[in-house]
Amino acid sequence: MVTLESIIKAQMNIKGVVQNTPLSYMDNFSKKFDANIYFKREDLQLVRSYKIRGAYNRIKNLSKKELENGVVCASAGNHAQGVAFACKTLKVKGVIFMPVTTPKQKISQVKMFGGEFTTVKLIGDTFDESSKAAEIYQQENKATYVHPFNDWDVMSGQGTVALEILDIIDKPIDYLFLPIGGGGLASGMITVFKNLSPNTKIIGLEPKGAPSLKTSLEKGENTKINNIDKFVDGAAVQKMGDNTYPICKDYLEDVSLIDEGHICKTILKLYNENAIVAEPAGALSIAALDNYADEIKGKTVVCVLSGGNNDITRMEEMKERALLYDGLKHYFIVRFPQRAGALKEFVGDVLSETDDIVHFEYTKKNSRSTASAIVGIELSQKEDFEPLLYRMKEKGFFGEYLNDNPELFSQIV
Repeated sequence: MVTLESIIKAQMNIKGVVQNTPLSYMDNFSKKFDANIYFKREDLQLVRSYKIRGAYNRIKNLSKKELENGVVCASAGNHAQGVAFACKTLKVKGVIFMPVTTPKQKISQVKMFGGEFTTVKLIGDTFDESSKAAEIYQQENKATYVHPFNDWDVMSGQGTVALEILDIIDKPIDYLFLPIGGGGLASGMITVFKNLSPNTKIIGLEPKGAPSLKTSLEKGENTKINNIDKFVDGAAVQKMGDNTYPICKDYLEDVSLIDEGHICKTILKLYNENAIVAEPAGALSIAALDNYADEIKGKTVVCVLSGGNNDITRMEEMKERALLYDGLKHYFIVRFPQRAGALKEFVGDVLSETDDIVHFEYTKKNSRSTASAIVGIELSQKEDFEPLLYRMKEKGFFGEYLNDNPELFSQIV
């Protein structure tokens, strides 16, 4: 099992290799929520996430014979980087299986951190598919499988995040907000807090599109989800670990789902206001503050910013998701009369001075009196939507609202 003693031992194992990351007081967030808000900055680790802790501790604890046979792992990115770094540092051969959907930035980082000691294999669309391939490799080659979360040594390594927090802070912590994927970080940190800070309320956060823990709690057993949204790649797992699930089930105060659009909005806020580059999973705990604004007022809150491996090429998608979440971007099928001046009429009579056309697809069809165009409109405030919709219908331009039509909408966005 993961224990306080095993976590203290892990802290000794990683000393001098893994950084003690800052616990930063966040002035802008503290003022917004009228609370004392702190971020545990695991995005500032050498591999830009906490995953190096568990990976290094697991490999450090292997016997000489096990080290000679090498290690294998499966990961969506951050655990892979931790394993790669540990392999290079400890001079151990490792094979790393990653989903094909992993951002290129993370794949490149894994190769850089592992150098000549690691080989990367891209298999499957999800972590679970990559994990199956890694398990087959492990059985055929007698390598040690370094699981990203369902392993006691890994959980113990992740628990060192909690030891650092409690060593730094000089006041009682009322709330601890944690991202939940497979549950390794949560299990390790829960073990520390239930022993050293038992009055702290620990809140687990999952992406709305991958609610493995929430679903399991509702069904009363650890449950696999067949279809998940992989956008929050660092926390999108189909099933939690059989070792981590009972710990999370028994000790988390609450589990909340965070919309992917809300996560994107938070990522942009962190970048624009604090110059922090957070990955989607890293922003989970911070996005959750909005959902708990009343409860945390006047309280001391620690959010674990778990990682900063964000691919810059995803920023446009994140901006799009954030605008959709805020109700500022809307897509329509607009029916234009096939006559001169129809577009001018739409712009002049339907759109207000602050409405902006950001997407337009139209093909003239000579055999019809009207033709459809796909139009994306960005608003300056969400309250402008209903008046826009009214004018569109009143003037006879409205065809269909696409934001509420998942099948059509997914073809555009």
